[in-house]
Amino acid sequence: MAFLPGDLDEEIYILQPEGFVDESNPNLVCRLKKGLYDLKQVSRQWYKKFDTFMQEEGFERSGYDHCVYMKGKMGGTFTLLLLYVDDMLTASNDHDEIESLKLDMS
Repeated sequence: MAFLPGDLDEEIYILQPEGFVDESNPNLVCRLKKGLYDLKQVSRQWYKKFDTFMQEEGFERSGYDHCVYMKGKMGGTFTLLLLYVDDMLTASNDHDEIESLKLDMS
């Protein structure tokens, strides 16, 4: 699993990482500016950032499953994105729409 670093809603401090301990101040701690992989908050923060991005791109989150996003109307251009942890599946009747979404996500 790999998450993009999410913005933290709270102040979180950690012990100095092994190999980076300041020998003159070994009791100091580090304040995190972004989430780290092993933090329990990181997956929630990543999802919040992803959800905001998808809604800014014009997608609507499903009321039945919050990991399903839809854009467009049936009969016209229609795009679906399904999110599972850090994997995504996209489907559309317009190949350019998928390419545009991939470009925007990068």
